[in-house]
Amino acid sequence: MSEELKPCPECKSPYGYAMSDALYACPECGHEWNPEEQAAESAFVVKDSNGNILQDGDSVTVIKDLPVKGAKGPIKAGTKVKNIRLVDSDHNIDCKIDGFGAMGLKSEFVKKA
Repeated sequence: MSEELKPCPECKSPYGYAMSDALYACPECGHEWNPEEQAAESAFVVKDSNGNILQDGDSVTVIKDLPVKGAKGPIKAGTKVKNIRLVDSDHNIDCKIDGFGAMGLKSEFVKKA
């Protein structure tokens, strides 16, 4: 049996099997999917507060005052942050902010500059 099994993207069952050249099915949950379409949908996308797609190296502007633990004051609304790096975690933007240093920001609190 040389049939390739692929894990189901819905229930994570390891028994997904090929139904045709481009379509796979899961025997446990009944989900059907195309692996090529699945790969395109699962691409990591980060959007700002206005729904604009962000990319590595973009510049963003903070839209509200953000408190910072251990700092004298918050990051003020209107602060421009250059050369961001996107990461797949709780705070999905890594950056350096003048006067604060390296920082993680949530994309919902910034807009693309």
